[in-house]
Amino acid sequence: MSHASSSSAAWPMPPLLRASLGLHAVAAGAAIAIPGAAPWAFGSVLANQVALTAAGLWPRSSLLGPNVTRLAGANAARGEIALTLDDGPDPEVTPAVLDLLERHGAKASFFCIATRAAAQPALLREIVARGHCVQNHSHVHRHNFALLGPRGYAAEIERAQQVLGDITGRLPHCFRAPAGLRNPFLDPVLHRLGLHLVSWTRRGFDTRERAPQRVLARLSRGLAAGDILLLHDGHAARTRSEQPVLLEVLPALLAQCRAAGLRCVTLADALPARDPLAGAAA
Repeated sequence: MSHASSSSAAWPMPPLLRASLGLHAVAAGAAIAIPGAAPWAFGSVLANQVALTAAGLWPRSSLLGPNVTRLAGANAARGEIALTLDDGPDPEVTPAVLDLLERHGAKASFFCIATRAAAQPALLREIVARGHCVQNHSHVHRHNFALLGPRGYAAEIERAQQVLGDITGRLPHCFRAPAGLRNPFLDPVLHRLGLHLVSWTRRGFDTRERAPQRVLARLSRGLAAGDILLLHDGHAARTRSEQPVLLEVLPALLAQCRAAGLRCVTLADALPARDPLAGAAA
C-alpha cells in the first residue's frame, strides 16, 4: 500500500510567519541603513522569536498553522464528541479500555506511538477491528520534538505513518505532537502528508494526576457537543491503589456523556481527510 500522500500544492504560510519574515527583512535593512538602529532591530527580532516560541508551546494555538481543537459545527449539531487516547498501545491498559468502550457503545481515536505499536501489532489491529481508529503520535515520542527541524519532523512522522499503516492497513489522517509542543517547521510537513494537526478542547492531565475525581472534573466541566477530550492509555498515572487512573475515570465519563445525549465518535468518521489543495486555495 502507499504509505504517504503528498501534494505539489504550495504550503499556505500562516500570517504570523509571513509577518515574521517581513519583520526580519525590515530589521536587517534598518540595522544596515540607519545609524544606531541595530539595537532596536535586534530587540524586535528577539521579541518576534519569543512570540513564535510561545505559539509553539501553546498546544491549542493555530498561529503556526491549522489546529483542530473542536469538531465541526455539523458534528456538534449531532451531539458528537471525540474521545482521544494518547501514548499507547499499552498491553495492560488498552485491552481494558477497549472493553469499557464496547460496554458503553462508544468509539475512540487512539494516537499511537509507532514504536509501541510495532511491539503490539495484534493489539493495534484489535483497536481497528473493534471500530476505533488509529492516528499518528510520532515514531518515538521524542522529548525534544519541539526543537526538531524539517528533516527531523519528516523522519518522525513519515516513519510512524509507515509503521501504523503497515500494521492496520489504514493510513492515519491526523497527527498529535508529543505534549502538543511544536515549532514553525511542523505544519509544512503535515501539509505535504495531508495530516490534520489535532489537539483538544479539554484534557484530564491523567499522566500525572492520581485522583480520578480531579481528572473527571477537568473533562466534564463544561462538557459540550463538539468537544475533543484527551486521555492516555499509555503512561497512565496510577491511583493510590495502583490502578490506572484512566480505567477509573472512563466509566463515569462515558456515563456522563450518555446522560447528556453526547455520542463518542472517531476522528476517522468526524474529520474528513485534510486536502492540501484546499489549504493552498484558502
